[in-house]
Amino acid sequence: MNSLFDEIVSAHQQLRPQVRVTPLERSVLLSQQLGCELYLKCDHLQHTGSFKFRGASNKLRLLSDEQRQQGVIAASTGNHGQAVALASQLMGVNATVYAPATAAAIKLETIRALGGQVELIAGDALNAELAGEQAAREQHKTYISPYNDLQVVAGQGTCGMEMVEQQPDLDAVFVAVGGGGYIAGIGTVMKQLSPKTQVIACWPENATSMYSALEAGYIHPVEEQETLSDGTAGGVEPGAITFPLCQQVIDRKVLVSEQEIKQAMRMIAASDRWIIEGAAGVALAAACKLAPEFQGKKVAVVLCGKNIVLEKYLKAVSAENQQ
Repeated sequence: MNSLFDEIVSAHQQLRPQVRVTPLERSVLLSQQLGCELYLKCDHLQHTGSFKFRGASNKLRLLSDEQRQQGVIAASTGNHGQAVALASQLMGVNATVYAPATAAAIKLETIRALGGQVELIAGDALNAELAGEQAAREQHKTYISPYNDLQVVAGQGTCGMEMVEQQPDLDAVFVAVGGGGYIAGIGTVMKQLSPKTQVIACWPENATSMYSALEAGYIHPVEEQETLSDGTAGGVEPGAITFPLCQQVIDRKVLVSEQEIKQAMRMIAASDRWIIEGAAGVALAAACKLAPEFQGKKVAVVLCGKNIVLEKYLKAVSAENQQ
């Protein structure tokens, strides 16, 4: 973990100004409603609308000249692909993103607009990942994993460095978890610089791959259901480096329902006028759930992204969907 922390510190120093320092803002209304000092880490304001730009930028920064000339490959249906495309464009690297043919058209259009080439693959996200990894091997290009790469994790950890600098006495930080790279980076920073801060991992009840692995003590296949938190959905690769890191840095695990995610997305639209994606709603929903335990305490909710298809967002926050 000490080695990873050193990598995070280096990334924090070297990635500016390409990677934004995003605000940590106190939500006046949510603080009043929940009875705690609630801060929003606005990573949805990062370039490409999600935290993924941090890790992609750090990975590309550390490539050799030869690796940059050969180009990179990623697999994604949205945030990771956009991040790799923009980071590659800014560094003069050719990027190809493998995506399932069923991915939202607007997300694929955005990847192309950011300079990425898109290769559509029949099947689901896993098929796209397998195809991307195989193509990278065959073409001798660097494959950029969304989470299973320490250099990517180090880039994501810069979010934690910013939070410690912006509010050094947080009692807890709530982070939505998919593959575990984001919370691994943030948690590593907290353990080193702010050990009193509880690192609280948050999942939708419908997509619990890493949660189930942590509960069992090993990675295993998990059947997931459809969720608004598509940014955290999907399985965890066998042998993923993030699994032992999550075991070390996570202090508490929380599950939230789809209805609670919707309510959180609606709350923040009303209180702070932010449009957030489902994964960010997961973190806020978990904070709402545990708010009675943090009365008068300082807590941060990490808003990991805002990239949600408009129709899906409107359906999630519409009044008739609030039971």
